[in-house]
Amino acid sequence: MKTEARFQDIVLDYDEVRALDKVSCTLEEGKVYGLIGRNGAGKTSLLSLLASYREPSGGSLKVRDEAPFENAKIMKDIQFLYTYDMSEESETIEEYLKEVATFRERFDFEYAHTLLKRFGLNPKKKLNKLSTGMQSALLVVEGLASLSPITIFDEIHHGMDAPSRTTYYEAILESQRMHRRIIILSTHLVSEMAYLFDHVLILDRGKLLIDEPYDDVVERGVTITGAEKVVDDFTQGRTIIDTKTLGDTKAAMLYGSFTESDRKKAKEAGLQVSTVSLQELFIHLTKEDNHAKAEKPSGV
Repeated sequence: MKTEARFQDIVLDYDEVRALDKVSCTLEEGKVYGLIGRNGAGKTSLLSLLASYREPSGGSLKVRDEAPFENAKIMKDIQFLYTYDMSEESETIEEYLKEVATFRERFDFEYAHTLLKRFGLNPKKKLNKLSTGMQSALLVVEGLASLSPITIFDEIHHGMDAPSRTTYYEAILESQRMHRRIIILSTHLVSEMAYLFDHVLILDRGKLLIDEPYDDVVERGVTITGAEKVVDDFTQGRTIIDTKTLGDTKAAMLYGSFTESDRKKAKEAGLQVSTVSLQELFIHLTKEDNHAKAEKPSGV
């Protein structure tokens, strides 16, 4: 049976605070999901529900048509990796991975040692002797070598230098080719990691703002540049998420349906059309003054 996680109108409350507000989405096997949002958007809250750390206050969460909370059959197939303080851990990397393997029946030691070598980690080194970046790399090894059908990496890049992050990203793609599963990458490093995403989830103030394939998201974001009046006329009725002016020249960032016919019309009007990165879209869609109109972008 294929692994699928389905969130339906999920609500999560902490006392008087609503962390998640009627979030609905479906995660499918074989895809890498980019989960992005500003601090406090609800990313870790959403992931903690999937990892069975708590129950939702409302709505329904099903993994393979079963609720995961306190469900041993489901919980063993979900792995939630996040950085934590290892300064009190005196076991070696090898001992640590052996302990992990007792709870992960699919654990691949051969692959784990291949990854350790790539990250330059000595299996005999104690955890409390590892730098922050090395600890993060070890968590990547644990997550990928465990081969869990649902593998979650929550900001697993702290302390990693650029070469280590590159190894991390390459390992994600390699692992997904060998063992198709649901991989969720919760991150603030959008510009670096966007190419890894098959699907994008953007949370903003507890609401799911975007739930679409990566290609669809970035295709909807364009910047129109030209004479101010011409730009204003062309963009009338469209969702504008950012504007900049310099003299008589204006640039308007749009989010919504933008067809080849629209591109042709823009060119005929003497306007320049440029693509917008996922990071730029994320920044502007979640700005305070764009919140109301970004909740239902036109053409989505």
